[in-house]
Amino acid sequence: MRVVLERSNLLKSLNHVHRVVERRNTIPILSNVLLAAEGANLSLKATDLDLEVTETIPAMVERAGSTTVPAHLLYDIVRKLPDGSEVMLKLDEDGNAMTVMAGRSSFRLQCLPQSDFPQLSAGTFTHIFRVEAPAIKGLIDKTQFAISTEETRYYLNGIFLHTHGDQDLKLRAVATDGHRLARSETAAPSGSEGMPGIIVPRKTVSELQKLLDDPETTVTVELSDTKIRFTIGPVVLTSKLIDGTFPDYQRVIPTGNDRKLIIDRQSFASAVDRVSTISSERGRAVKLSIASGQVTLAVNNPDSGSATEELAADYDSDPIEIGFNARYLLDVAAQLSGGDARFMLADAGSPTLIHDASDDDTLYVLMPMRV
Repeated sequence: MRVVLERSNLLKSLNHVHRVVERRNTIPILSNVLLAAEGANLSLKATDLDLEVTETIPAMVERAGSTTVPAHLLYDIVRKLPDGSEVMLKLDEDGNAMTVMAGRSSFRLQCLPQSDFPQLSAGTFTHIFRVEAPAIKGLIDKTQFAISTEETRYYLNGIFLHTHGDQDLKLRAVATDGHRLARSETAAPSGSEGMPGIIVPRKTVSELQKLLDDPETTVTVELSDTKIRFTIGPVVLTSKLIDGTFPDYQRVIPTGNDRKLIIDRQSFASAVDRVSTISSERGRAVKLSIASGQVTLAVNNPDSGSATEELAADYDSDPIEIGFNARYLLDVAAQLSGGDARFMLADAGSPTLIHDASDDDTLYVLMPMRV
């Protein structure tokens, strides 16, 4: 194998694939990236056995072939090479080492045979549809922060993706950690009808988010009960799905909350951020005292003191005092894009609904805290 290609192309591709590789691996081959040169292309592939990313880039292939080399090491080498340089990848005759050359720099990397590299068998995909990148990215961006990190409740460690509705079918994403819930939807693309409800793992969601940076791209989605594949330009991401049952999230979305609070999103987020400074713990509650025309935010910390701030608001129901995790309030506020946030409240012990005043397709549910 002997290949010459632009450093910028190789670096961009390595940036996409090397992130899948875990830095600590008990299986040596999983630390490597598979390089395969054929025709006028170089293909790069990395996997952790649950997630596989492949990218094909143009290259001048002087001699076809394939091998595997340490992914993070190759990425670091290419990252430190000068801008605009051409990189040559040359496999030794015996296949045990590969030389990376650029200008006067030369590196020799140990290889493992391509035949040892595992393939993530995709099986048969039952549903295929195409969706614009901003639509799928919007679903992910607005919900991923609520994914649970609690490994014992593994079925909450991802985004639940499914279709919903009869006449007006929607593709819906839901994430929850038991304390908060995020739900967002978009018009269901043709081909998604009857798709199974699937749970896309947190790591897959994170990698997908980084790949959806071009708003002009159309993403091809293929899925079955156990696997999902996203084709984004030259990148193909294939992932196993979480084998579990997502809870009936509709039961925790309140329907009778009739106290409406409308408040400027940016002012509210800034105020929460300021008063929560006094709190030594990330999960310390901020108390909202809501009365006609205003909201008073308060934090009390026995170790360091207290803080309050008043904000003007649109509210004309009975006064209410309710506490929330300050971090959760800030996470929700960061997802809202409109000028105003709309809170629908019931009482101090019941879940609260939060909407973006300019986006009816997304809602958030926050469980209150005792204050």
